[in-house]
Amino acid sequence: MRSLCWILLLAGCAVDEGPQPPLGAACAGAKLFASPADPEMPGMWPVGAKTITVAGLTTEVWYPAKRGSEVGKTKATYDVREHLPPAEMGKITDANNPLQMCDCYRDLPLDDRRGPYPVVLFIHGTASFRTQSLSQTAHWASRGFIVLAADHPGINLTSVLDGSITGGQEAIDADNIYAELRTGSQALSFWAGHMDTKRMAGAGHSAGAIALKFLGDEDGVQVLMPMAGAGIQPGMAVKSTLIMGAHDDMIVPYTNQHDGYGTTAPSKRLVALNNAGHLAFSELCSLGADKGGILKIAQDAGVNVPSLVIKLASDGCAATQLPPQRGWAIINHATSAVLEETLQCNPAMSAALPSLATNADVAEFAEQLQ
Repeated sequence: MRSLCWILLLAGCAVDEGPQPPLGAACAGAKLFASPADPEMPGMWPVGAKTITVAGLTTEVWYPAKRGSEVGKTKATYDVREHLPPAEMGKITDANNPLQMCDCYRDLPLDDRRGPYPVVLFIHGTASFRTQSLSQTAHWASRGFIVLAADHPGINLTSVLDGSITGGQEAIDADNIYAELRTGSQALSFWAGHMDTKRMAGAGHSAGAIALKFLGDEDGVQVLMPMAGAGIQPGMAVKSTLIMGAHDDMIVPYTNQHDGYGTTAPSKRLVALNNAGHLAFSELCSLGADKGGILKIAQDAGVNVPSLVIKLASDGCAATQLPPQRGWAIINHATSAVLEETLQCNPAMSAALPSLATNADVAEFAEQLQ
């Protein structure tokens, strides 16, 4: 019997998807499940995860998987020690290692009966890594998007810790990733025919947000969402921009986002998190919180932590500031609504955004539509 099961698995045995949710809004030629009207709620797909190489970069991909394929599987975790220089990796023991939990599962089968799925590229910030914002990337995938995030040498945690930090390359990295998405490659063959590269988005945090400024003319990129960055330059491809900031950010002051909103062309929205700092747009404040936080864990283990990392790793993590989960709910609300409004041709999502203005955890909401 075990041999028979193995043969069936190799042959691609069918997954019992169970009763199917109704279809919802989608652009012409696409077929998507109807996601909950509340954009803070996860969507109707379990989320699959794969690690591949795109444009020469280690890249994580989260995607809508077949319903039911996650049954009996263990959710994926990520070991942040992989982002330390080799000489530092062994300093943090397994017992003290804060595994990053993902609401996703390794190597699930793609839901190839729905789609094609719009694509979102996320660019991490300085001294960070591709999974820094799992609470967003997995959330978007659950609502019908294929989401990619790469490790960007020059600004990633490894580069900052080993002194090879340069910066500026991440916009070129993004350009190369988008180019490979459009042309296809062996690395992307799992999703071939199911990525809608005419409907793509870019999202980024900090240095990753600043990189988005130069991607307004990227073919197929209709939505840009800088977080803790600034505005974007006008571009022919972009139809919608969401600028998000943290009101008490001491790394990239909120005035940068406010002023950037003013110079960005419509359609555009501005959302500011109240009583929040720079890392509100990541999971870095929550990692290892029960042991004093990831920074303290690294320092206690003897990891050589530069002053830049100490500053970056603490902004927004104070116990008196906005709890991470409340911040993520707002981020998921705003980003999912903006993505689905344009890339899934769902105008109902437009009505979900103004309610943020009455949320006590939102310091400012503005919108200017065409």
